[in-house]
Amino acid sequence: MRPAERTKRIKPYLFARLDELKREATERGVRVIDFGKGDPDQPTPEHIVGRLKRAASNPRYHRYPPYAGLPELKEAAADYYRRRFGVELDPEREVLVLIGSKEGLTHLIWAYTNEGDPVLLPDPAYPVYEAQVLLIGGRPSTIPLLMENDFVPDLAAINPGEAQRAPLMIVNYPHNPTGAVVDQAFFRDAVGFAHKHDLVLCNDFAYAETTFDGYRAPSVLSVEGSKECAVESYSLSKPFNMTGWRIGFLVGNAGVIAEVGKLKSNMDSGQFGAIQEAAIEALTNDPQRVFDRANQVYARRRDMVLKTLAELQLEAADMKATFYTWLVVPDGHTSESFAMDLLEKEGILVAPGNGYGAAGEGYVRLALTLPDEDIDEGMKRLRRYFVR
Repeated sequence: MRPAERTKRIKPYLFARLDELKREATERGVRVIDFGKGDPDQPTPEHIVGRLKRAASNPRYHRYPPYAGLPELKEAAADYYRRRFGVELDPEREVLVLIGSKEGLTHLIWAYTNEGDPVLLPDPAYPVYEAQVLLIGGRPSTIPLLMENDFVPDLAAINPGEAQRAPLMIVNYPHNPTGAVVDQAFFRDAVGFAHKHDLVLCNDFAYAETTFDGYRAPSVLSVEGSKECAVESYSLSKPFNMTGWRIGFLVGNAGVIAEVGKLKSNMDSGQFGAIQEAAIEALTNDPQRVFDRANQVYARRRDMVLKTLAELQLEAADMKATFYTWLVVPDGHTSESFAMDLLEKEGILVAPGNGYGAAGEGYVRLALTLPDEDIDEGMKRLRRYFVR
């Protein structure tokens, strides 16, 4: 049997490899403290679960859903963007329901990338961007995100020739894996850049609501002229503790929405209608209350971790959003050697930064999506690692 050549272009998915390392350590009898995967440990709020249970009995949802999503969910998404970001959206033309943002970003890349095209991607970044560009036969053209620039791209430093050839640029703020944030001024610059080079700008907005210390993440679509060139991928996974539900939406430029929708209709048949109805419940029933409750938990955990790192004189990125700590590895280590040493000596699993791109070398990512008692145990082990 002969697999397609395209599968040789990509590496095994980072988080699948982390799962394998955890399994191997567990089989050796180690109780692993897992800071590896960003998967909320809190349950989905009960009012959302209850809506799913009721909706699952509705025969309407036992047949294929509309390809672009339930009209009611598209309207709820548009109403949410109006309330939260001051952005007006046409539910019919400017909202597309996704089976999670990973799927939507994949289909966006496939809809706009031809063989050999450069695609402007941040580095470090969510590994799915690069993998999908490679699978479709495009060429990742990476923009290094550096600590000295607060992990914000220097748009002026991007090669103009590359930008002119690129059909698409992806940004991701609040940012995974660094936790970096931007203000509306950055999005104005990014929209101007997209207009200048006639490319599609996409903001991966998966961490829109996971913010701290009074910071409120802006939408790229709140910038004047953005709907002429930009889309935004919004996920319910992180803010509503719904990673397993696989639901989100793409919003913005109507032409891009139509192209991605055309591709999706040939690739999938939409998300189960009862899950879409539960998403309506999430977006319309006091969502800020849900965000505030989750963010209090993450802020407390962040403070636990940052306090320990400060005691150990370890450097980490500023963290006003996401639930990730981006830690500079100690002298004498690479990202992978430090991660493997922590796992071998203390049973602490972290994600090596080079798994997010070349500019991630020299860092590891800690996800704060495990119970407080495990974080406390992990910090005790980290102190022991450095004072042995």
